[in-house]
Amino acid sequence: MEGGGGGADAQAQPVAQAPPAMQPTQQLSRYESQKRRDWNTFLQYLRNHRPPLTLARCSGAHVIEFLKYLDQFGKTKVHASGCAYYGQPSPPAPCPCPLRQAWGSLDALIGRLRAAYEESGHAPESNPFAARAVRIYLREVRDAQAKARGIPYEKKKRKRTQQQQQPPPPPPPPPQHQPGAAAGEASSSSSAAAAAVAAEGSGSSAAATSQTGGGGSTTTTTASAAAPTTATRV
Repeated sequence: MEGGGGGADAQAQPVAQAPPAMQPTQQLSRYESQKRRDWNTFLQYLRNHRPPLTLARCSGAHVIEFLKYLDQFGKTKVHASGCAYYGQPSPPAPCPCPLRQAWGSLDALIGRLRAAYEESGHAPESNPFAARAVRIYLREVRDAQAKARGIPYEKKKRKRTQQQQQPPPPPPPPPQHQPGAAAGEASSSSSAAAAAVAAEGSGSSAAATSQTGGGGSTTTTTASAAAPTTATRV
């Protein structure tokens, strides 16, 4: 009995299985990875905010504060109005002007955070990143940096818009006959017409000859037939 029980226990013991292989996670695109990092950074900013701030109470003004907070990590030189290199895109020497976040980086950041907010299950109507105040702030940053750095952001945008509004190219013209083929067809038609005219002319000549010959023979026969009658009467 004990031996049998031991055999049953041996059969009941599960065989040690290798741990299931971890399925390879779907590799995120560069945009998705950056969007996730930006979203986590913003949530961390809300937790460190004094006083603490929740996402539900976040407004466009808090988003602008977050953008100004990021300026300390910027790498773009923005010349002050009193700087000697104000308005020069490539200054010849360094200056003490502070570094800021470039307008293009802030605009792209707001776009990613706006999408992440809605993807997290929040209503688009309450999206603080789509607030009008945020759009006005970004426009002011763009204009200020364009003047300070001498970079015409508006001209680049207009050029890109003009390229998008260009009409589509016209359709290709219909195929045309080759001049040689047309000339060959015309010469063939002319030759056929000339041959037809020549054939008609030869037919008319033959008919006229046959009629003339027939008339002559009739006249001769009549004359020869009438001659004996005249002699008999005399």
